[in-house]
Amino acid sequence: MGAKRFRSAVGILALALAAGGCSLADDMKKRKGDDQTAVSSSPEAAGRGEALPYRQEVVADRLDVPWAIEIAPDGTIFFTERPGVVRVIREGKLVKEPVIAMPSPFVSKGEGGLLGLALDPKFADNRYMYVYHTYEEKGQTKNRVLRLVERNDKATLDKVLIEGLPGSTNHNGGRIKFGPDGYLYITAGDRYEPPLAQDTKSLGGKILRIRSDGSIPADNPFPGSAVYSYGHRNPQGLAWQPGTGKLFASEHGQSAHDELNVIEGGANYGWPNIEGDETAPQMITPIAHSGTTTWAPSGMTFVTRGPWKGSLLAANLRGEQMIRFELSESGGLRKVSGKQFLFKGQLGRIRDVYEGPDGSLYVLTNNRDGRGAPKEGDDKIIRLVPETAK
Repeated sequence: MGAKRFRSAVGILALALAAGGCSLADDMKKRKGDDQTAVSSSPEAAGRGEALPYRQEVVADRLDVPWAIEIAPDGTIFFTERPGVVRVIREGKLVKEPVIAMPSPFVSKGEGGLLGLALDPKFADNRYMYVYHTYEEKGQTKNRVLRLVERNDKATLDKVLIEGLPGSTNHNGGRIKFGPDGYLYITAGDRYEPPLAQDTKSLGGKILRIRSDGSIPADNPFPGSAVYSYGHRNPQGLAWQPGTGKLFASEHGQSAHDELNVIEGGANYGWPNIEGDETAPQMITPIAHSGTTTWAPSGMTFVTRGPWKGSLLAANLRGEQMIRFELSESGGLRKVSGKQFLFKGQLGRIRDVYEGPDGSLYVLTNNRDGRGAPKEGDDKIIRLVPETAK
């Protein structure tokens, strides 16, 4: 470990031990300063006064921190709200009653609560949906993934798939997505304990991979373990590139240096030993990072049709924008060949972006999450409809 990274990791641990918790105040102070730079200087900014090839429509408003969205084969929209409910939009109308309200031992505090949502690849037949949520057990904060069964806009608990994931007020990860291989991928944060990310026996600071029944795939890189990749700080976005099947992940850096990574099974992505352009043996560096500014990246999606076909979109919280990454390949390696910063300062904090089956893009704002500046009608689900769509 380089001296700089060693001092950083030790400093975080020392503060956490001295306070009996995490070094949130110092970390957020640094991030706030970096964010001010990011917001005020953006020469590549777009979508601010420029005509974009999509028109905006508000699908739902006055929501309470919507975190993740999925669309069923019949067009029904499901989404989570962090305080603890799954909600549904059917035939264009938001249903008042929730699909399910999370029961005890669920908790919602800080960045924790009801986070990720995924629908089973065979949802039309089995009605399985999966959620990631924070809970308390014997005074400790943890996270787990549940499988629910939904019928007629109501869901019940079917099975706890994985539990005991490290949790805290912050750094809970929380994104869940099914990959092309049919397995469920899960992002888990380091709960402000950086060494967890390098400990392959811990589920903190990892991307995990399980079957839809909670069992461990036989070809996982660490036999008998859900760990798929490690060395992560607080990953919150997952997306697979069409055609190649390559997994991309977004990750929050310590003080800026937010990352975009290409994920390989068994690989080490460096936290807390390296970040940004730093290197170390057997550790993977990101294909893009935010440098000294802050993106605070969250949900991601690849665009498979329409004006931005082939692009990777990443929602940004602190950066209050969406980034459109253009990708290329050179020598067998994926690279970022261009970036476009969209909606800079227009929508506020953006938690997730999702491509619908018709090529429309759905954007979730999070201005009511305790760190934003809510405006009239927040929070919202906004649909971006391709201008060429009839």
